[in-house]
Amino acid sequence: MKILLAEDDENILSIASLALERVGGHAVMTARDGFETLAAAETARPDLVLLDVMMPKLNGFDTCARLKADPRTRDIPVIFLSARAQAHEIQRGMSIGALGYILKPFDPMTLPRQIEEILKTHAAA
Repeated sequence: MKILLAEDDENILSIASLALERVGGHAVMTARDGFETLAAAETARPDLVLLDVMMPKLNGFDTCARLKADPRTRDIPVIFLSARAQAHEIQRGMSIGALGYILKPFDPMTLPRQIEEILKTHAAA
């Protein structure tokens, strides 16, 4: 699977990329802010966007809303990967079209499995 990982923290970007590539066997491309994410989603057409909430220039919520509003990107699944863990934040992410919400800190060894479980749950629904 081709995953677009949108994350501005270099350490988290490195750890998550390695986990997705080495443990999950996925191809990973990265973006460091919301505008880069929108551009990459449109041109590269990833199978999934893994999206941080707190990013510069355009936050994850606004990025997700724009992805879902654009006919070219609306069908790309979005899963949030964020430390923003309050119930209203999780609900906001889900209400704008995300399929799931994975909390930081995450376990790199189980991150690919968590993603697969979220995608399976929605494919079965």
